Amino acid sequence: APWGAGPSCGLAGATRWGVCLSLHAEAMKINQNTVLQGKRVTLVPYTSEHVPRYHEWMQSEELQRLTASEPLSLEQEYEMQRSWRDDADKCTFIVLDRERWCRRERMDEECMVGDVNLFLTNPEEPTSGEIEIMIAEPSYRGRGFGKEATLMMMSYGVRNLGLTKFEAKIGQENEASICMFKKLHFKEVAVNSVFQEVTLRLDVSDQERQWLLEQTNHMEEKSYIDLKLPAEVLET
Repeated sequence: APWGAGPSCGLAGATRWGVCLSLHAEAMKINQNTVLQGKRVTLVPYTSEHVPRYHEWMQSEELQRLTASEPLSLEQEYEMQRSWRDDADKCTFIVLDRERWCRRERMDEECMVGDVNLFLTNPEEPTSGEIEIMIAEPSYRGRGFGKEATLMMMSYGVRNLGLTKFEAKIGQENEASICMFKKLHFKEVAVNSVFQEVTLRLDVSDQERQWLLEQTNHMEEKSYIDLKLPAEVLET
């Protein structure tokens, strides 16, 4: 899937068809009815409602280049969404503009900003996750949306999934994303000249955990169904 982070271009390299090993059989499905509300962003589960806008994003040559992705047909995009929904080792949220979404005047698709993801990639380290964030809408880059979404996902991973280590793999050209992750206490641990990407890591010590929870103490966790139903009833 296409992800990344950063105030400037908002992206880090990744492969859309990455294979993750099955760990915590049901753990990564835990967010299917979860909404995380922050100050600027709201994170919601990736559903079929979001696919058309997501598909539109991925027609961008810039996003394809930065995410090492090939364009998919709309039908393939729906198939991908279904596989993510059912996959036990991926945790995906769509990033929404909270202010627009909370007005209840617009559907999710009209409020979409990007997506944020966690993967369990190392069977020998079940408490380690790879995090990726994409701010696809250019007008939302450089405004703190990527940073808040990343912090919220990390907090969710620590509190709900028991993660104690995060990794981020970012294209070397994406200096803004590298800088953002370093500001979130990630350390550069490797450079792959073949794939031209940098690996950054954060080990969540007690001190880091306290800092992370303090940064996200405003975050609220709610039911997606409960929040969506009133709006759908009103529209009906």
